Amino acid sequence: MNKLPKTALSNTKSTKDTRKIKKKNLVIVESPAKAKTLKKFLGDGYKVEASNGHVRDLPKSQLGIDEANDFEPKYITIRGKGDLLKKLRKEAADAGIVYLATDPDREGEAISWHLVHALNLKDKTFKRITFNEITKNAVKKSIEEARDIDMNLVDSQQARRALDRILGYKLSPLLWSKVKRRLSAGRVQSVTLRLLCEREQEINDFIPDEYWTMDAKLVTKGKKGFVARYHGDISNKDEADKILASVKRSKFKVAEVKKGQRTRKPPIPFTTSTMQQEGSKALGFAVMKTMLIAQQLYEGVDIAGLGTTGLITYLRTDSTRISDDAFAITKEYIAENYGEGYAVQTKPEHKTKARIQDAHEAIRPTDVSLTPDRLKDSLSRDQLRLYSLIWERFIASCMTSAIFDTISIKIECGWDAQPASTAGRPVSVANDEAQAQSADQGKHNFRSSGQKLVFEGYKKVYKKETETDEQESMPDMEVGEELKADGINPVQHFTQPPPRFSEAALVKTLEENGVGRPSTYSPTITTLVSRGYVTKEKNVLYPVELGEVVNDIMQAHFDDVVEIEFTSKLEEGLDKIEFGEMFWKDLLRGFYGPFIQKIKMAEEVIGEIEVKDEETDQTCELCGRNMVIKYGRFGKFLACPGFPDCRNAQPFFEGAGVACPTCGGEVQIKTTKKGRKYFGCENFPECEFMSWQKPAGKPCPSCGEFLVEKFTKNNKRLACSNAKCGYSEIVEDEE
Repeated sequence: MNKLPKTALSNTKSTKDTRKIKKKNLVIVESPAKAKTLKKFLGDGYKVEASNGHVRDLPKSQLGIDEANDFEPKYITIRGKGDLLKKLRKEAADAGIVYLATDPDREGEAISWHLVHALNLKDKTFKRITFNEITKNAVKKSIEEARDIDMNLVDSQQARRALDRILGYKLSPLLWSKVKRRLSAGRVQSVTLRLLCEREQEINDFIPDEYWTMDAKLVTKGKKGFVARYHGDISNKDEADKILASVKRSKFKVAEVKKGQRTRKPPIPFTTSTMQQEGSKALGFAVMKTMLIAQQLYEGVDIAGLGTTGLITYLRTDSTRISDDAFAITKEYIAENYGEGYAVQTKPEHKTKARIQDAHEAIRPTDVSLTPDRLKDSLSRDQLRLYSLIWERFIASCMTSAIFDTISIKIECGWDAQPASTAGRPVSVANDEAQAQSADQGKHNFRSSGQKLVFEGYKKVYKKETETDEQESMPDMEVGEELKADGINPVQHFTQPPPRFSEAALVKTLEENGVGRPSTYSPTITTLVSRGYVTKEKNVLYPVELGEVVNDIMQAHFDDVVEIEFTSKLEEGLDKIEFGEMFWKDLLRGFYGPFIQKIKMAEEVIGEIEVKDEETDQTCELCGRNMVIKYGRFGKFLACPGFPDCRNAQPFFEGAGVACPTCGGEVQIKTTKKGRKYFGCENFPECEFMSWQKPAGKPCPSCGEFLVEKFTKNNKRLACSNAKCGYSEIVEDEE
């Protein structure tokens, strides 16, 4: 039976010699930006260097896992890191203590462990330090609480890396041989693709059902109007017509008035997942963009008067916990700036899942006094927007609930008029009306409600666009009061299929199902798009034919790999390794055997599958065929389907959504040879229109030249492309 490994990699080398000659200590972080911020806090006794991420990894050219030797990984130095490691070895040899200050998570712990081996630190005094925020107090405290490397965290990362490598390097060649080159499959990627394909199938299979609503505009005796909705199911037009005929001949009476008060609790602080979701919904950011900007805010930004400052706590977390110190400071800030009544008196405690890593606090500002308004001249436009979202969300989480006065009205409507006279009218018509009146004897119910915000609470700072403070204002009414109908409006509706996933909705679904970790969501979505499995249009993700083919193969032959429950159990296994409850190679042993058997069976059973390329309207100027979209090393490109007889290929350009101001053709997004983005006409070279800024689609009212979109830190504006004109106008942000 295998014993669990030691939980820490330690070094207890004596440091007596360092008393004779005072040596500087070396702190190694992951990024140069973080190094720059740390240098501001640490004195002359420290040197700070960056490893630029991982320094060792599995080789790209082979599996890198010794299957015959109990899955022993074969780590190599990452290409291009030789000079950096040579420099770090020299710095480490001359240092007193080497502090490994990589990110405070599994990945960061593994990077520190790899640094120990790559820099030959086993005979050197080294310590592991972590901090949730890059502030002076946090960094100094981490040095005081320096520890050994936690091998449970390292092994959890090794298990994840080995699992993903085995899955990817065994499945991808199968897809290459059966479908086409450059395809891939993976532990999280394949489950995510399955979710997208299943949602598309739901949409295709959806059959809409008809239903009706009926709104009555009613007027009180005080001549105040409001709208009430029919309470009940109306399935078709016949039912709607009968109810409408009955209601039109009836009187409306107030049957019940309920007044009350409700509270709306403040939001909880951001986790990585909820920050990604809200960044997408509120700011229109892609998940990757949210993470990149958050990384900048965490590592440090140059702030006027303060220098390089880390503005938020660690961005990869699944915890909503906040420290006692952070709460105390925030509570005081709220009381001073908004009033005592707005600050909660005890630290909020939020329900968490059965098992989360909880290694860090929630995402919050490192200093609540650094308000968005104070930083608006130091941050870029996007940095300020994301920081404002994080700052407002955290402040709101420590504030009191919003309070609303509510009112709910029940209105009855029944036939109580006298039957119309039948004198002088055809018998058949009179009988029909009598039957209709007889059928109308039952009562119909209408409902209306409203609310009024009476205490803002957290909404003083933070209000989501989906929240409504004021519903329709309700006039005063009494039970038994008769109401006058000023119009009744029946409307036909049809049930709608479930919506396609936006990035935010997909992230939420992955988190709810325990698929992957928040840090994996962004690269997973990017991979699906880059492989050509999924396309993204107007922030909505669509699986394309290639993605559906790959998903069909995975479901038919590797159903367990794409099972949500199976994937979430693997995540639980990684957690057990982290908590010291499982040996990391045991997880690999249990997975490997059955998986390899399925690979062998699939190789025998699956025939070669042809996936047609997406055809375009553009014709090949050499042979006249319609060009198709293909995916290459650098993304999409147009190619002639007649290859190899016709080898014509052209760049594929996405439309910018505006007409060319010169010839009226479509403006396309292009790049120079050095990678700089610009806007050019589809009719090039006949039309030589080109602009570094996106054309706004309308002429300058001053000189007639075309306007372009420009962004500053605080707003969006339209400016004339003619530098001599100088016309400019500020516009509302469309996002």
